[in-house]
Amino acid sequence: MAQVLFWLCAIAAVVTGIAVFRVDSMARATFALLASFVFTAVTILLLNLAYLGVLVILMMIMEMVIMAVFMVMFMMNPAGLMPMTMVHNQKGSLAIAVGTFVVLATGVLLVPWPGSDRARPDDPTMQLGEALMGSKMLVMIVLGLVLFATMVATVVLATHRGRYDRYGDRLDRKRPDDPVPGGIGR
Repeated sequence: MAQVLFWLCAIAAVVTGIAVFRVDSMARATFALLASFVFTAVTILLLNLAYLGVLVILMMIMEMVIMAVFMVMFMMNPAGLMPMTMVHNQKGSLAIAVGTFVVLATGVLLVPWPGSDRARPDDPTMQLGEALMGSKMLVMIVLGLVLFATMVATVVLATHRGRYDRYGDRLDRKRPDDPVPGGIGR
């Protein structure tokens, strides 16, 4: 069962990674990239590397939230939903991608991999977590929650009115009160 789930997640990670370049808006590309990284993190979790898998999931969610916040705040079109191309210089980028793949695949196949006679530790994930964070793990968890709350609060405070404000307190207006004509309510 674990092998089937591993291969399903691996294939889904590649498919959603390709979707990043096939969708026609920044918002869709952001969520496709998030899905690709989450599928990749699940494959890491299936390799019994819980710390790294959870770390990848948390980091990618935070990174995509930051991207979404900046799209809402700074993009000219509403939250990056307008159609646009996600690939520039298609021939050059394709040549670079294929060249990079060939070099890396050649390296994987031709370079002799080192071996070790030492016994593996009982819990390598725990050792890695301790080596990276040491006694600061609780601080980092709290810091992550504070950063996430700050980003959500920033978006809430950046919008001067809510979604339904233009229809009145009881949503009983027939026509919305849009300050800028030509919007959804015209």
